[in-house]
Amino acid sequence: MTRQQRYDFVISYFLEHSPDAETELIYDNPFQLLVAVILSAQCTDKRVNLTTPSIFSQYPDAGSMSKAEFDELFPLIRSISYPNNKTKHLIGMAKMLMDDFGGIVPMTVDELVKLPGVGRKTANVITSVIDEQPNMAVDTHVFRVSARIGLTIGAKTPVAAEKQLIKYLPKEYVHKAHHWLILHGRYICVARKPKCHECGITMACKFFNKLAVH
Repeated sequence: MTRQQRYDFVISYFLEHSPDAETELIYDNPFQLLVAVILSAQCTDKRVNLTTPSIFSQYPDAGSMSKAEFDELFPLIRSISYPNNKTKHLIGMAKMLMDDFGGIVPMTVDELVKLPGVGRKTANVITSVIDEQPNMAVDTHVFRVSARIGLTIGAKTPVAAEKQLIKYLPKEYVHKAHHWLILHGRYICVARKPKCHECGITMACKFFNKLAVH
């Protein structure tokens, strides 16, 4: 199977079985998604979703969060990983949104990465989820799954994996492919013991076919 055939197979499978794949983070608007994605770094979406309702009820927008004191916001984030840094990032992010962007979340990667707590991965998530831009956020799941299947070859960094995925994925599927690969990695192609017996794409998977040979 050529690399292009592998991509075609994987896309066809997910279009049939997960046509409506989307983020598991719960949000009502771009600002809330930005907060949730910042909080989700090295933390589960489930934990973030338990935490954000109390944050959003007190700080529903950039204006209110920009006025928050550290000691007011920190207790709401305490149960999340790295609460100190994330509290500072959220307040700083909200202040910059108010000062530089009129309280509106910008929709370009270059602008988003200027915000405290926002790296390339987060910026790609925001632009692809909100605006369906063909940007590929590569987290640990996407990195692992794309390498195992053989969608990426020899990619040593998330950015290298991102470039390969963008090259081979049709533009109109990039924003969906992000969710396909994340959810597949979260529930089927898990890190330690992938559930190959439950997987519908083993025929196209380099990892599985290598196992089958041995």
